[in-house]
Amino acid sequence: MNAHSLSALRRIFTILLLLAGVASLAVDVARAAAPTIRVLQIKGTINPVTAGYLVRGIQQAEEDRAGVVLIEVDTPGGLDTSMREMVQAIVNSRVPVVTYVAPAGARAASAGMFIVMAGHIAAMAPNTAIGAAHPVNLGGGEQSSQDRVSANKAEADAAAYARSIAELRGRNKEWAEGAVRLTDTAKGSATADEALKLNVIDLVATNRDDLLDKLEGRNVRLLTGEATLQTRLAPQEVVEMSLFESFLFAISNPNVAFILLSLATIGIFFELANPGAILPGVVGGVFLLLALYSLGTLDVNWTGLLLIAFAFLLFLAEVFVTSHGILAVGGVISFALGAMLLFSASPLFALDLRVLGIVLAALIAYFAFVTVMVRKAHLLRVTVGGAETLVGRTATARTDLSPEGYVFIEGERWLARAEGAPVKEGDTVTISKVKGMKLWVMAARKEEEENA
Repeated sequence: MNAHSLSALRRIFTILLLLAGVASLAVDVARAAAPTIRVLQIKGTINPVTAGYLVRGIQQAEEDRAGVVLIEVDTPGGLDTSMREMVQAIVNSRVPVVTYVAPAGARAASAGMFIVMAGHIAAMAPNTAIGAAHPVNLGGGEQSSQDRVSANKAEADAAAYARSIAELRGRNKEWAEGAVRLTDTAKGSATADEALKLNVIDLVATNRDDLLDKLEGRNVRLLTGEATLQTRLAPQEVVEMSLFESFLFAISNPNVAFILLSLATIGIFFELANPGAILPGVVGGVFLLLALYSLGTLDVNWTGLLLIAFAFLLFLAEVFVTSHGILAVGGVISFALGAMLLFSASPLFALDLRVLGIVLAALIAYFAFVTVMVRKAHLLRVTVGGAETLVGRTATARTDLSPEGYVFIEGERWLARAEGAPVKEGDTVTISKVKGMKLWVMAARKEEEENA
């Protein structure tokens, strides 16, 4: 090959590089010019935390003038109130919202079906499912006539809501209503291909990039007018839950809620059985507040919660009342029944039986140990030297005695009653009388004055 040919090849190669650079620059310019696509991911049960995350994501997209909000859905369903809040945010969005059941193997069941159908464009990945949106029987077991009326009302309301959403988006109203009423098992749920044929969704896409490619140039109708989607070269931005939202979502789980409630019971019980420990009471109080928040986001049977509270009272009474273990046994039974009933209202929020067994065994062991130790301490107080030997000795007030409280003597805490003036915490007192497991005391200064 001569020098002239090599020079020509160099020129051609240089031109190709320049063309590639120009093409790359054009793509970058197109990407920069295209509005951003905000990607929200709904995974797990629908609850207030999920609703807050979605509403925040849509509001931020509106403020930043994003091109599209893409909501990837994989949920078994959840709370009706949270679902309606999410649907309302999607319907009133000033940014086009695309709902997408993904990845493969995902589902949009129950409340998830309403969310997917509310999108301006609804899509599904292959090997996914949508439907089965019948309201769950919140009562469990056999229903009274009043319960059946309430259930029928809930079903009619959910069916009308599904029909209105489908009608708003121009989709199959009959299928949407059938998915709620389950009048025909074939209409209860559908695969991606079936949903496309039935006009439940608008398209099937294998992945996010395939979906964005198919969305390019589509027109959607917003409340503010029509909009044309530009998605093929648009930059994508995945909006994650904040750390606080992730924490709240993590504790909005029936198993976590039950563990928090059990830890709160242990902490508060220890504090009441040993006044002045402080740390167990503080930790127990924090766990109790977290447990109450978690229970507020779940479908809770309040009868179960009351049984657990009653079990706590029985455990506490066992420490101070001689029942020979009867109160403790009653507490264990009440706690077990309460735990089984706590989340029985809905199968979506079922408690793992393994968690129940482990927590129940730990609680029984803990309360049995504490009860035995307290009983031994009480017996030692009577048998070693006799309680009468305490008369005339001094003790320290652990709490205010006005007139009753607790005093501390020889490493033990005693219930005491002040004679005469009230005694402040930390004061030195003299024991004047012992009756059973109770002391009568007076301030040391007062006793000195009486002796003088």
